[in-house]
Order: sequence, then structure tokens, then C-alpha cells
Amino acid sequence: LLKISDIVSIHSPLTPDNRGMINARTLSMMKSSAFLINTARGEIIKEADLCQALKEGKIAGAGLDVFEHEPPVGSPLLTLENVVLTPHTAAFTQDALKNMSVGIAAQIIEYTRGTLPRHTVNKEVWEKSFERRKP
Repeated sequence: LLKISDIVSIHSPLTPDNRGMINARTLSMMKSSAFLINTARGEIIKEADLCQALKEGKIAGAGLDVFEHEPPVGSPLLTLENVVLTPHTAAFTQDALKNMSVGIAAQIIEYTRGTLPRHTVNKEVWEKSFERRKP
């Protein structure tokens, strides 16, 4: 897929299996006209390898909203003309903010009705939590 794609856009949580997945080896598989986009997790890309690939023209450009080390103070990426960098704000659109607000409100309503909210992480404490709310 890397060999034929014009744009590679990463949308994945960070896992032990994909940490550093985009590196010198995988970047060398991409077309010299390709662009790499990362709005997922910075540690998926080895930034030093990306910098080298961009400087040498191995890929055409990159767009990053996340970084291996945040904030990217002193990163050589800041000096490259074929890179667009944003400050980890790609998710802050009007629609995303509205959806987050509606989702939070829905979960509060579920909780007040005694229903386990959909995205509860620590389900094992649900019963105790709900019991504490009772007078």
C-alpha cells in the first residue's frame, strides 16, 4: 500500500506493535511524490527518519498534528518547507466540539437514570458508585 499511495494518512491508536512503524524502511517504500499525514499519535512515526526522508526528497511532504515529542521544541521539522505542522488541534472542529458536548450530556443523563454510561472504562466500580449517590 505504501508503494502505490499518493497520500498516507495515519488514524490509529498507539500500540506496542505500531510504535515507530513509520521509519526509514517504510518511508523508503513510499513514492517520491507521496505525502504523509499523521493526526493519530506522534510516536507512530520516527521523526528523525521522517526528517531525513523529507530533506532527501524521498517523499514530497508531510502534515503533522502530533509529534514524537510534544511540543516539538527545536525539532528540525520546524525548519522544513515541505511540512505543515499544527499544534495537536486537528480534532477541534465545530462538529467535533458539538459531538463531544452532546456525548457528555448523554452520558450524564444515563448516569442520573441509573444506566451504565456507554463508554465507562471502570465498569467494576459501577454498582458502588451508584450506591453512593443514594441518600
